[in-house]
Amino acid sequence: MLKVGLLGAGRIAGVHATAISSHPGSTLVAVSDINTAAAEKIAAQYGAEARDTSAILEDGTIDAVLIATSTDTHSDLIERATAAGKAVLCEKPVDLSLARARACQKAVSSNGRPVMIGFNRRFDPNFSALKKAVDAGEIGKPELLSITSFDPAPPPVSYIKVSGGLFRDMMIHDFDMANFIMGAPPVTVTAVGSSIVDAEIGAAGDVDTAVVTLTYANGRIAVIKNSRRAVYGYDQRVELLGSEGLLQAQNMLENTVVKSTTQGVTGAKPTYFFLERYMPAYAAEWAAFVEAVNGGTPLPVTLEDGVAALAMAEAATLSIQTGDPVSLASLVG
Repeated sequence: MLKVGLLGAGRIAGVHATAISSHPGSTLVAVSDINTAAAEKIAAQYGAEARDTSAILEDGTIDAVLIATSTDTHSDLIERATAAGKAVLCEKPVDLSLARARACQKAVSSNGRPVMIGFNRRFDPNFSALKKAVDAGEIGKPELLSITSFDPAPPPVSYIKVSGGLFRDMMIHDFDMANFIMGAPPVTVTAVGSSIVDAEIGAAGDVDTAVVTLTYANGRIAVIKNSRRAVYGYDQRVELLGSEGLLQAQNMLENTVVKSTTQGVTGAKPTYFFLERYMPAYAAEWAAFVEAVNGGTPLPVTLEDGVAALAMAEAATLSIQTGDPVSLASLVG
């Protein structure tokens, strides 16, 4: 039985608490948060204890921690937890700073503890099935990837100001998905973006609508489209054109009823947001972590994957600023 400490007690921490407690191989024993009342609420709900973070990290009976705190604390907590001998599952991104994330990667490499980054979309049943079909060669050589990720509404501007921006906070999932499907990082990243959904987002120095083009060494191309507003729901689609066919992962709908009349053919909207869309993926992600830690098998998502996606977010940010493509190689060091 994997004994787990949960660091953070916000909305996403609640999702993870459910996954930890629902898995037969893990148990939630402690929760911490700067908001003590929030930690106490989750702890009470799952039969755990509310403690401070240091107490959790110093407890030798706790085998693993799940980090769901604010992004600017991630690298520090990863380092502290692994130094204390604990396995780690940390929410994305690794850090707001690529340099700090790489320093974390170097520090963690010396202590030998497993660190998995929470790119839960890899575990979505639809995207996972698409990846398996790619690896099985069902559409030949992958050539052109298109990823669509539209939120139903933008978050508060107060969140935007501390999130690291659309590329580090939102599109980073899609950068990782591109790496996951294509099997390698791109050579160059080219980004265009604007703030047409909410002028306050632009005033805060971010964009709310963006398109990024990734180019690969062998000529393959990927296009990622993000928007903070899709009034019809949470739009999450992947399309991959290969030399021998096409793979598509479509939206999850509120229901599968289709009405056909003389007025036309209508169906349900996509599910409204990520909690509805990705709950099975969070459960599968945690199951994969437990299996890797308990079985000593390789992690399905690594700290290196997290740093790679953050480098692409950094490149996209620089491309927006300069108007030019950015080579990932130029960010090394």
